[in-house]
Amino acid sequence: MLLAGTALIVVDFFIVNVALPSLQTDLHASTTAVEWVIAGYGLTFAALLVAAGRIGDRIGRRRVFTIGVGLFTAASAGCGLAPNPSTLVIARLAQGCGGAMISATVIALISVLYDGPARARAISVYATVMGVAAASGQLLGGLLLRSDLAGLGWRLIFLVNLPIGVAALIAAPRCLPESRADRAGRVDVVGLVMMTMGLTALVLPLIDGRSAGWPAWTIASLAAAPVLLVGFGLRQRGVVRRGLQPLLDPALLRSRSFTAGLLVQLGFWSGQASYFLVLALYLQTGRGLSALESGLVFSILAAAYLVASMAAPALQARFGRATVAAGAAALATGHLLAIGTTIGGAHPVLLLTPALLLAGAGMGLCIAPITTTVLSSLEPAQAGVVSGVLSTVQQVGNALGVAVVGLVFFGALRPGAAEAFRDSLVLLAGLLAVVAVAAGVLLPARAAAADAGG
Repeated sequence: MLLAGTALIVVDFFIVNVALPSLQTDLHASTTAVEWVIAGYGLTFAALLVAAGRIGDRIGRRRVFTIGVGLFTAASAGCGLAPNPSTLVIARLAQGCGGAMISATVIALISVLYDGPARARAISVYATVMGVAAASGQLLGGLLLRSDLAGLGWRLIFLVNLPIGVAALIAAPRCLPESRADRAGRVDVVGLVMMTMGLTALVLPLIDGRSAGWPAWTIASLAAAPVLLVGFGLRQRGVVRRGLQPLLDPALLRSRSFTAGLLVQLGFWSGQASYFLVLALYLQTGRGLSALESGLVFSILAAAYLVASMAAPALQARFGRATVAAGAAALATGHLLAIGTTIGGAHPVLLLTPALLLAGAGMGLCIAPITTTVLSSLEPAQAGVVSGVLSTVQQVGNALGVAVVGLVFFGALRPGAAEAFRDSLVLLAGLLAVVAVAAGVLLPARAAAADAGG
């Protein structure tokens, strides 16, 4: 049930990519709306994830899971029936809220039910499901669009969630144990609002600024974002001084392994959803592939991811943080190889295969090891909150990456999709190179290796 919930919310983040061209045409959506369909989901997911975990501690994790599935299912219906881009974006924001509730429950129950090496293995399985769902979501989307069941077209990728959601609502009381924290504090609502406003102030102008001509409000919003986020940090310190439970314990920031993990997590995930987005758009708008053909190209990446993610625990046990560094370096190299296929005219799409294999393998070597590397260097009692914060940063990275890389891609689209894709890959390769260096230098080494090998 937990892995099924994880697969559902991750697939729904990425399945949209192959449907974007037909969705944009059918709804007459702007490129800004297209970016919000992806980034809006990640933004609300990130903003509510930690708070959802706190609520689950207080009122019951199974209850929050059930509420999340219900909201996610209703929002999926809203997406599938959306008559215009604005309605679709609002429904996607609601989907992100439901996804946060589901994900927070999964993370909390893994922390409660597993300990030590068993937790590392559980996280590895969780990450494998998450990565395979992300990569295979493109293929599933292509198959659904190709079927065009009842003439629904792109709407089917959302409406297919309805029977799955209903089945999960029926099964949850039978399959999931109810659990609560022994000492569950109140949710810091003011802190939650400040964090949400800070993230929105950062992402909103990056998505809307280009099409709006960078008016004064976009500059003001970007300037306000760090102020709001610093204010959130100061608020959390004040909450701790009053003996209450913060959304983010400032004491964790004094841990080098935790702060390094956050930086690596943010950098890595900033290059994931954005890469899937620009690759799907390039394959369909630039190379003329159908949604199904595009999904089949993504399956090359998914296969490499699956193999690498299965090997990652043993590699991490032997090489520690070097596994993450090697994964990020493989991703960067894959992006550089892909640039070569966009130069000198239209080359066969299969020439992307080496680049996709490297990219998929790089993802498989990074996703689970980043989390287990950070968790293994902290106290077991901190695992739940640390996992929640890492997942929040993952979604922040997804939203931020789509905003920034989308800015580059759509800004360079006029000469052609190949040029826009190439410019995006240059940015992504540079980002992953920085992640590789940061992982090799900043992440803890010995504790991660020891725990992974336990």
